[in-house]
Amino acid sequence: MDDALLDEEAVYQVIGRALLSARLPPGTKLGEKRLADVFGLTRERIRKVLHRLGHERLIDVIPNRGAFVVDPSLDEARVVYEARRIVESGIVARLAECLGEAEHRRLRAHVEAEAAALRAGAKSESMRLSGAFHMVLAELTGNAYIVRQMQELVIRTTMLDAFFDPGLSWSCSCDEHQEIFRRLVHRDTAQAVRAMTTHLSSVETRFRPIRCEPVEVDLEAVLRDETARFRRETAELVGA
Repeated sequence: MDDALLDEEAVYQVIGRALLSARLPPGTKLGEKRLADVFGLTRERIRKVLHRLGHERLIDVIPNRGAFVVDPSLDEARVVYEARRIVESGIVARLAECLGEAEHRRLRAHVEAEAAALRAGAKSESMRLSGAFHMVLAELTGNAYIVRQMQELVIRTTMLDAFFDPGLSWSCSCDEHQEIFRRLVHRDTAQAVRAMTTHLSSVETRFRPIRCEPVEVDLEAVLRDETARFRRETAELVGA
């Protein structure tokens, strides 16, 4: 990697971002040696990162075979989206009752960033922000357990979306997120819940019965790009 070497936490963040933005197709092998060469870390340290990602269900770590980007089934997609409807209905119902002005500003900034990425045609960034919208909602509950559960669900469904719905549904999600935001701002609990369940069901119904075959990607190029973005955003936070 260029510039200063990343530590284990930063490498975890970089790989996680690549997964969340669906830049690494399902089934992609994340070999220890290859990642060690990319990031300039020892294989032992890379192994720790991979086990952490596996523990959090971001990747599949298979004994004697290695680590792979999760390779989901359509049946799993149905189960995961059912779980999200149950969990996120409760999240928006709670938030509709208690959001303050600061929380409204945070959500507004996020949906505006989503819209800007969509207008720019930045699909990868739009997909990342789409998943992050749901994580912001979870974080605003102030419940660490909900945040952990949502992290697993969002990561899992991001990959499901990329595998079974490779079209332009990310553009639909932006409009649906704006509708959820409007209902929360107006403290309309019933309509906020309805907007969320409709949104999640809409995404699920766009899944193709036959998944698309994964394509080859330049793993090193993807990780270099994500590292550059990570460095920029980190520098902006430090300078803010």
